[in-house]
Amino acid sequence: MGLISWIVLGLVAGLIANALAGGGFGLVGSILLGIVGAVVGGFLASALGVGDVTGLNLGSIVIATVGAIIVIVVVRSLDGGRRRRRAVI
Repeated sequence: MGLISWIVLGLVAGLIANALAGGGFGLVGSILLGIVGAVVGGFLASALGVGDVTGLNLGSIVIATVGAIIVIVVVRSLDGGRRRRRAVI
């Protein structure tokens, strides 16, 4: 996949993951988390023999979205909830 494909896949997966996981990262954060999620999801799916991120198709979007949700959960757990408290103040 080319760079533009990774960015588009990251945008789509990041926006879906943010919507499912509660948001809070903005557009750029969604893209970055989506790209990282695509890599994480692709690695995990390949290791489990489920599939791979091969391009802009439904299977790749699902794998990237699951990976992005995993990344969001990890980032939020490492953040310790500080992001939400700052937004309230």
